[in-house]
Amino acid sequence: MKKIFIALLASVALVSCELEKEPYGSMDTGQITQDPEAVIDALMNGTYAQLKAWSDPMHRAGEYAGDNMMIRGSSTDAFYEFISFSRTPNNGRLNQFWSAGYKAIAQSSNIINMVKEGQNAELDNRLGECYYIRGLMYFYLVRAYGRPYYDNPSVNLGMPLVNGTPDDVVNITLPDRATVKETYEQIIADLKKAETMITKDKGPIFASKAAVQAILSRVYLYMSGTYESPNAEYAQLSIDYANKVINSGEHALLGREQFMKYNTFTPENNPETIFAVKRLASEYSGSDHYYGIGGMYANIGGQGWGEMYASAKYIDLLNETGRNDWRPSKYKIVDARAAFIEPTYRKDATTGAFTEVFRFIKEDGKDVLNYAQLTVARNGNTITCSETIDKVVTTYTLTPVDAAQEIYSITYKDGKTYQGVLDNFITLNRVYPQFYITKASREGEDSHLHSPVISRLGEIYLNRAEAYAKLGNYSAALSDLNTIRTRSIVGGGYASLDASNASLRIDKERQLELAYQAERSYDVFRNGGSLTRQYPGPHAQFEEITAKDYRVIYFIPQRAIDTHPGTLTQNPTQ
Repeated sequence: MKKIFIALLASVALVSCELEKEPYGSMDTGQITQDPEAVIDALMNGTYAQLKAWSDPMHRAGEYAGDNMMIRGSSTDAFYEFISFSRTPNNGRLNQFWSAGYKAIAQSSNIINMVKEGQNAELDNRLGECYYIRGLMYFYLVRAYGRPYYDNPSVNLGMPLVNGTPDDVVNITLPDRATVKETYEQIIADLKKAETMITKDKGPIFASKAAVQAILSRVYLYMSGTYESPNAEYAQLSIDYANKVINSGEHALLGREQFMKYNTFTPENNPETIFAVKRLASEYSGSDHYYGIGGMYANIGGQGWGEMYASAKYIDLLNETGRNDWRPSKYKIVDARAAFIEPTYRKDATTGAFTEVFRFIKEDGKDVLNYAQLTVARNGNTITCSETIDKVVTTYTLTPVDAAQEIYSITYKDGKTYQGVLDNFITLNRVYPQFYITKASREGEDSHLHSPVISRLGEIYLNRAEAYAKLGNYSAALSDLNTIRTRSIVGGGYASLDASNASLRIDKERQLELAYQAERSYDVFRNGGSLTRQYPGPHAQFEEITAKDYRVIYFIPQRAIDTHPGTLTQNPTQ
């Protein structure tokens, strides 16, 4: 009798030796069809479990390719290719992303194919959850492996559409990749089906009608073209689905003070979270606290490598409307999003005092930027800083730029003028100050425990703002934009929005609000933008990566190509 498996290597990598293994939760198809209510919970638990393995490489592929973070130095880990844009098909993390995504697709598809629709509301709700998961996986996969939708979607290749385990797994031939347009049609069909079938809201760790509508709002936004050449039909559909989520009243934006603690709340206790991949402390091993997402961004309580930090570009955005001061004695958060950044200020081992420095970014040769932290001395109203190189001390007098915020400029030894801030000395990792990121840590105050957020209400307002702007309805776009902006920056709302500034301001707010949620790189390229990372770090600091660059999408994993029963076309190599 045919078996339906909770865990598959991937729907494109089924070989006879693997099918002899019955992983956790496998069961006969007869058992499913005869008494689906008795087994549906076990089947669904296995389906949701696939998202946990998927969410780690999903985050890295989306976030590391952006400009919100930097790494202390090059790494032999496969994720460094995401940062450096040195794309190769032999990348274990990309293979995990592909494999885990297709496991979830296979699992949800098998349930859809085996459980008859219309038996009762509970089973139909579960089927709706499967359609949501399948549509979600195809969407996340196609935005990583397929070119942005505005760029010839009827020709460019998307994902292989493999919806379930074939009856004959030995003699199968699976299809090649569908086009981007066909993949999006599959995504929309699945999500719209889910919308009609899901009637129960079991909380944000399960698929709900609002979760479906939230992703549909984003899917249509991805299809809405660029600001220069918008697609009005899809922009309006993005608005329509955002309206459904916002007007339902089922979710609410956190207030400013609560939002600054967003990462500490479990999804079930956060009214802004629409859907998150639930992680439990009991299943989060010690190594997860080091090698997981949060462990790369910070060391908390002695756990985590803390090798990746907020980029200078992101910190500058946070400080654009006023300096965020993280010093314990002067702690002041202007932009609420700055609460997720924690510099590692160093205390003197003997006195316990901090060392005051002037920190700025300077040019270190052609196309190289580095931080400098020079020790400060005060003499009345005169502030100087000094550095010692080869036992030679050079002293500089600081010129006030905004003395109230302790922002100054320096005419450096290279003859150039740099602007920086008075601050405490931040511990260096190699040569980079550690601006720890905690947005993916501290859930329930448990070190690096984190349930990755897929959809939250803050994003929905920004989806609608962008879609309104693409339709030329700037007053409505401004209202939504300021709903999010003034939550984080008291009195920081924009007075106006128009064609000359809408794309810049909305893009900036998406970057600030959705940082470290795996959205940034896709947001840049789907609107035809270019990515620049002119800030300290080991990456190519002055490289401009345009939306037409072949590297804005990832190569299909070579292992997937090698095990695919049939043709699986690779992405272009240049």
